[in-house]
Amino acid sequence: MIGADIALLDTPRLLVDLDVMERNIARVAAVCGRHGVAWRPHTKGIKLPAIAHKLLRAGAIGVTCAKLGEAEVMAAAGVHSILIANQVVGAEKIARLVHLQRHAEVIACVDSPANIAAIAAAAQEAGVEQPLLIEVDTGMARCGVQPGAETVELARRVAATPGLRLRGVMGWEGHAAGMPPGEQKRAAITTAVGLLTSSADACRAAGLPIEIVSCGGTGTFMTTAGLPGVTEIQAGGAIFHDLTYASWGLEHEFAATVLATVISRPTATRVVVDCGKKAFSSDATAPRPLDYPDATSLRLSAEHGQFDLPSPSGSPAVGDRIRIIIGYGDTTVHLHETLVGTRTSHVEVVWPLLGRGKLS
Repeated sequence: MIGADIALLDTPRLLVDLDVMERNIARVAAVCGRHGVAWRPHTKGIKLPAIAHKLLRAGAIGVTCAKLGEAEVMAAAGVHSILIANQVVGAEKIARLVHLQRHAEVIACVDSPANIAAIAAAAQEAGVEQPLLIEVDTGMARCGVQPGAETVELARRVAATPGLRLRGVMGWEGHAAGMPPGEQKRAAITTAVGLLTSSADACRAAGLPIEIVSCGGTGTFMTTAGLPGVTEIQAGGAIFHDLTYASWGLEHEFAATVLATVISRPTATRVVVDCGKKAFSSDATAPRPLDYPDATSLRLSAEHGQFDLPSPSGSPAVGDRIRIIIGYGDTTVHLHETLVGTRTSHVEVVWPLLGRGKLS
């Protein structure tokens, strides 16, 4: 496959245009550099240690993962600073977490005294010090302790417990990510991040060591990176880009696509391709053809995708390969076994998606 024209590839096939991805990486790194914040990109929609190392070479200080299994993949590949932006709960997972400290610094998040006690006991038994962040609910109403006094109290508990090391606080202003670009969105992000940074300040005022204030995803980082008190952002999906992020106002290039084959032209305006819900997610935004911008978005069934052209045309023809822009990368990439890296429409590298299926 290496060196082949992508038009010769079997389909469906997940592709990433390496030139485009590298430009997107440079864009995020430039935003971080301009505002003096660190970059710890989230890999839940990337899944690849090889790309994680590209991000580190571009200036990232480490990576963020959603699950412990993803962190194990990254640590095994030599990534030495990892944040699990999630709670690690249950005896088996906690044992895996604390023993992973011998191979990388793997920071977890906590928002309950019971979880703190369980992690501390396992860390002491393993003879390691487990770094933790306090997750703060800044308005998303998912996980996290309330800002202010409750955050200080939980941070004080972590700092006073043997076997643990308090590193800082984390939040996710995700409730603002999908708002239309503009002043209202900027204000919502600023308010949410302010709850996190003020909680960090309250912890410091109480004599607690807060090094890390982590937040900022792909849908918010353009604002979050410039807010005072933030030390690192987690935006990762921006390097691939997708239609969901575009609808949220991100002006990056589409690096990741799915290569499809046209298998039927039942009418002069209808096009049917060989990939449906098993190759794409459509939970956030439906995918659409890259090179037919006036076509409709795809309608997906299990194994088929179909779209309509604005006027009758013989192109694309049955057998043609076309690229489809991903609707939402975080729930599409994991459906595939490999990612094919291309330059100038030729295959440069084929990566197994080592982080796929790591749900625990």
